[in-house]
Amino acid sequence: MTLAHAALDAVTVGRWQFGITTVYHFILVPLTIGLSLLVAIMQTAWHRTGKEHWLQATRFFGKLLLINFALGVATGIVQEFQFGMNWSEYSRFVGDIFGAPLAVEALLAFFLESTFLGLWIFGWGRLSKGMHLATIWCVAIGTMLSAAWILAANAWMQHPVGARFNPTTGRAELDGMSGFLKLITSGVYLSEYAHVITSAWLVAGSFVAGIALWWMVRTSREGSEEAAAQSRSVWRPIARFGLVVVLISGLGTVVTGHFQGQEVVKAQPLKMAVAEGVCVDTDGAAFTVAQFGSCPLGDDGAQPTQYLKVPGLASFLAHNSFTARSEGVANAQTRMADLLNADPNFTAKYGDASRYDFRPPQMVTFWSFRLMIGLGMVAFLLAAWGLWATRAGRTSTNKWLGVAALVNLPLPFVAASFGWIFTEIGRQPWVVAPNLDALSMSTDLGSVAMMTDAGISPNVPAWQILATLILFTLLYGVFGIMWYVLMKRYAVEGIHSSKTDRAVDEAPAELSFGY
Repeated sequence: MTLAHAALDAVTVGRWQFGITTVYHFILVPLTIGLSLLVAIMQTAWHRTGKEHWLQATRFFGKLLLINFALGVATGIVQEFQFGMNWSEYSRFVGDIFGAPLAVEALLAFFLESTFLGLWIFGWGRLSKGMHLATIWCVAIGTMLSAAWILAANAWMQHPVGARFNPTTGRAELDGMSGFLKLITSGVYLSEYAHVITSAWLVAGSFVAGIALWWMVRTSREGSEEAAAQSRSVWRPIARFGLVVVLISGLGTVVTGHFQGQEVVKAQPLKMAVAEGVCVDTDGAAFTVAQFGSCPLGDDGAQPTQYLKVPGLASFLAHNSFTARSEGVANAQTRMADLLNADPNFTAKYGDASRYDFRPPQMVTFWSFRLMIGLGMVAFLLAAWGLWATRAGRTSTNKWLGVAALVNLPLPFVAASFGWIFTEIGRQPWVVAPNLDALSMSTDLGSVAMMTDAGISPNVPAWQILATLILFTLLYGVFGIMWYVLMKRYAVEGIHSSKTDRAVDEAPAELSFGY
């Protein structure tokens, strides 16, 4: 498709618009989820130990949390409107199921976190220490609950459960309370939620550690006694806290990612076959580090060029066995087409399934999977270096450690975004992927599936979507610049004496901003 044709194709520009707004929003979400918890832990440490540097850390990173939260809300509002405007056919088809977790998220989780965040902001010196501490913990819990309901909706799109297809209305319907319970207890959902939460902690830990390491090195190199004292007594413990979080959350991300990958192998075999570069069914399939070109559907097609294979690793990741058989792209395509052709509801709506190519965009899926893993691993290396450099009470004057800390700051954000891109692009060409087990058992749940082309709003012309795509991209670009400027300003401002903090805590009880 040429650029001109793509710009006038409603499905193409609709997908680009949704993808851009999603990435702009999601890049802020992991930091909000993770940093709210870390700020709560910092404030708890101050509450229990009375050590001044934990109060300073709470206020310092609390400012950055508020900036990120505000921009996250601004970028997230558009997400809700797109379902009913650009994707009305999708909303009509899945609204009975998809609307339930989104409604719970808005009515309970979002109001919980936003209400208690307001109490935390204005509660310094006005609430008791214990009550004020409870507010930030409610914020942290609220962010994780919010993610839980959003991801329940997304996981259902990846692997629908607890629903039935109504042939009269042509809609998917929730199968009562039992269906709702299946939705929030499915293996795909639980593994996805665990992986996103641990990834958010990794992002936040890297953020805290990166800023603190940079300040520790900077103040250590100044040479004055005051700067050396601040480096040792303030920035070093904060940096080590962030680095420990990186190690713990990084290990959690690896473990949860492994289990999520195995769930995806069962629910979306084509996605994982493409991600692993397994073109045909293979016993003891190797993990391919680099690949150029796509796996063909037949044996006579041009095979991709692959480099650096690790024997048996792909089979182990998928089945916990280095010799297990891994399903290849060609066989997964054929199996899906056969299952779909056996479903009369699918053939009545879409025709013969064998005429469709169900492979996701292969190079995007393959490389986003590796970039997610590779960029996330960099934080491990920084954590090991930083903890070694600060062992036994030491502070470091190594400027390269400070540089590495700054360079690593954006990498976990990018890794998390690539993970989201892999999840969503790998589901294509489905907006609701079919449940293959339900199809094989010929239940009505097997008919709960929708191809992306069928979900777009039929009455919204492409030029309108293109216009809003350009507008939103420019607007989000401005938001991105604002976010960067504000975050940099307060990060560079650093931590000052807590005399001002104590003055705020002892301030009169009129309503004012606690910072």
